[in-house]
Amino acid sequence: MRKILFTAFFLSCLFGTFAQNQPKRVISTASIFADMAENIAGGHCEIKTIVPIGGDPHTYEPTPGDAQLVASADLILKNSLTFEGWLNGLIANANSKARVVTITEGIQAIQSVYKSSSDPHAWMDASNGLIYIENIKNALVELDPANREVYEFNYGVYRKQIEDLDAYIFEEIKKIPEQRRILITSHDAFQYFGRRYGLRLESVIGISTEAEAQTSDIVRLSKVIRESGVPAVFIETTVNPKLLEQIARDNNVSIGGKLFSDSIGDKNSEAPTYLDMLKHNTDVIVKALSTEANESKTTEEKGVNWLLWVVIGAMLVGGFVLIGKKLS
Repeated sequence: MRKILFTAFFLSCLFGTFAQNQPKRVISTASIFADMAENIAGGHCEIKTIVPIGGDPHTYEPTPGDAQLVASADLILKNSLTFEGWLNGLIANANSKARVVTITEGIQAIQSVYKSSSDPHAWMDASNGLIYIENIKNALVELDPANREVYEFNYGVYRKQIEDLDAYIFEEIKKIPEQRRILITSHDAFQYFGRRYGLRLESVIGISTEAEAQTSDIVRLSKVIRESGVPAVFIETTVNPKLLEQIARDNNVSIGGKLFSDSIGDKNSEAPTYLDMLKHNTDVIVKALSTEANESKTTEEKGVNWLLWVVIGAMLVGGFVLIGKKLS
């Protein structure tokens, strides 16, 4: 009997020690915030995300696997500001006891021009990114005080990287002629970016991709393009591009590139991290809006024009030959 009790005691100690050494599990709602958390945690926490890379958090529908993930969480990081309307229901269904932290706490939210709600895309302003990472760092320290020094150090390094990126974006946007500092996108995800760096924002639909475009939206954008002479519009990785592509064709402007808004990209993309995402977006925007409208045609369009002139030239030559034969 003593042997059995000793064995049970030994196993309980063993598994208790194992459980204590297990890294804390931190769940974020979207890939952008998971990347931020990973930079600060430095491998001392297990970081997971609910909405997968490339997914749209506005329209996401949680799965049974998500409920299991949330149930296993020690900490949940959420953006709030109307971004994850499905989250409270998921937490309730999972019966999660995890602490939930709003990582936009302290950010001055922009009110949407499309409806009376807060714009959730605050991470598009790198100075807001500093608030995000401070809130995440504080949450990790409270969750796992034993690794406080690690989190504080990683936070300091990451903070400097974001500050440098903020300065870079300011300098790059200055390269766009002032009259062309108009950013036209699929949905209204760049107001924070525009307010911080000096761009006027226009979009097909509002802050949520659940909204549907109206005829008035298309008319409004076409008018903006005509009056401003802006040479390009921009599609997004998580939004169907068809309508914006049609607007571009109808107004004879180019697609300036693909921007990342509600998700970072995978490891093989141009934007596998939050820092890469903001830099990529900036570089794409600056390049496209700094290009003269008559230079923004695609290679295909130029090839078609060249072929057309060849055909016209051949017809003219043929006509002159026929006329010459008749005269002779």
